[in-house]
Amino acid sequence: MRSNANIAGPMTDPVPGPRTESTGADVSRETPPPMDDTPIGRAAQLAVEALGRAGEGLPRPEQTRVIVVANQKGGVGKTTTTVNLAASLALHGGRVLVIDLDPQGNASTALGIDHHAEVPSIYDVLVESRPLAEVVQPVPDVEGLFCAPATIDLAGAEIELVSLVARESRLQRAIQAYEQPLDYILIDCPPSLGLLTVNALVAGQEVLIPIQCEYYALEGLGQLLRNVDLVRGHLNPTLHVSTILLTMYDGRTRLASQVAEEVRTHFGDEVLRTSIPRSVRISEAPSYGQTVLTYDPGSSGALSYLEAAREIALKGIGISYDASQAHIGAQNDPSMVEGIQ
Repeated sequence: MRSNANIAGPMTDPVPGPRTESTGADVSRETPPPMDDTPIGRAAQLAVEALGRAGEGLPRPEQTRVIVVANQKGGVGKTTTTVNLAASLALHGGRVLVIDLDPQGNASTALGIDHHAEVPSIYDVLVESRPLAEVVQPVPDVEGLFCAPATIDLAGAEIELVSLVARESRLQRAIQAYEQPLDYILIDCPPSLGLLTVNALVAGQEVLIPIQCEYYALEGLGQLLRNVDLVRGHLNPTLHVSTILLTMYDGRTRLASQVAEEVRTHFGDEVLRTSIPRSVRISEAPSYGQTVLTYDPGSSGALSYLEAAREIALKGIGISYDASQAHIGAQNDPSMVEGIQ
């Protein structure tokens, strides 16, 4: 939360009582607290650390990792997770493509990509067999990040795909024909288990499931896992759930801790050690056509996504993640959780 101390003007004394003015060099004053003991100082330090770590770079995968971000429960942070992880991986030096499969087009909006009805989109790829390269656009402000946008036409794709040949594998074939080198492809799925999500599961290798730290966190998750098993058994033998990410975590509530413990008990090592805090900065960023990484790089939300991306990248090449190196206080320090102070 930002300070409002200066709103009333520079002459307002925020502390009641007489002022003490310095009349000479021999008048001692109380030493101000160290920078990192103040909220503004902590934010400044985090911004520096965030920018420094973003530029470090990470080992690149040997082949393109295709990650499907799915959960049929709405409001769990699928789109937010997709765009911010993609931006984080790109800031770490990777070449990343976001495929927006949600007819609402929220991922396209968050990345600042134009996606009105006349724009070539992923609909044209799935239904009209248009090459993926013709619809991919570079994302402003983030080098190495690209997006295949969704338009409202995608809302009718579920019905139109039914009658097409190889309807479940049209996205897979489009990705295989895409010739530009990529390190990661992140697919943002709609909150349903229809043909669009099936196309994503057939095209992907890994499934990332964002789980909100709320009471109904695991509601309906069984159906998604059954669908993953069905797709693996019949259409895509390499598909597996590789990552569970806890989102909207509020360390000050007992419920969030209980949900996190339950998820970690149930899924084990698939759950990232990094969790994403509930943050007003994360919520505000899409309205400016930005990810939280460019909107407020020093926020706890930005740092959390940077660390989650680092964890995913290292995990993908078999390197264990060292949580002691993480520069995130949001999980353990309630004062760092934004927007709920």
